Amino acid sequence: MQHHANMSSTDRVKVWDIGVRLFHWSLVGTVVLTYFLIDPRQVHRTLGYIVIGLIGFRLVWGLIGTRHARFINFIPAPMRLLSYLRDMLQRREARYLGHNPAGSVMVIVLLITLCAVGVTGYMMGMDAYFGQSWVEDTHKRLVNILIICVLLHLAGVIYASWRHRENLVLSMITGKKDGD
Repeated sequence: MQHHANMSSTDRVKVWDIGVRLFHWSLVGTVVLTYFLIDPRQVHRTLGYIVIGLIGFRLVWGLIGTRHARFINFIPAPMRLLSYLRDMLQRREARYLGHNPAGSVMVIVLLITLCAVGVTGYMMGMDAYFGQSWVEDTHKRLVNILIICVLLHLAGVIYASWRHRENLVLSMITGKKDGD
């Protein structure tokens, strides 16, 4: 758990920088539009390219961004993740200022799934894969997996917000959370 000494629970601290927040909400909006906008295909394709561009930004920002944006500071070791999940089941999980271990893994799963959706979407437009039903089928299956992951992500946000009495959606808008 990440602690800040001499800080009352009413002190607000900056956690999510503008890059993380803009990425997050731009991705949310673009994915929602892409999902519901099947036709015209050109708009769907353009939105897909925007998603890939956003992921590219996030991968770079995960290397050079601020403390809570950098992957090295939030990707948990397997035992830490398992310990956190066990603690969640026992309702004694620690509160994290940045990503908790489960949230960290979900970020990675979402990024990988979005990349796979983007790759298969791109492949559908290539001459080499034109008319190959397995590419479109894989794309659709990956989108369904993405929707499940998004729903799990939302459930985790709701659970953690309730469990730790904080509004995680608001913190992703303002960038600030209550200090420890």
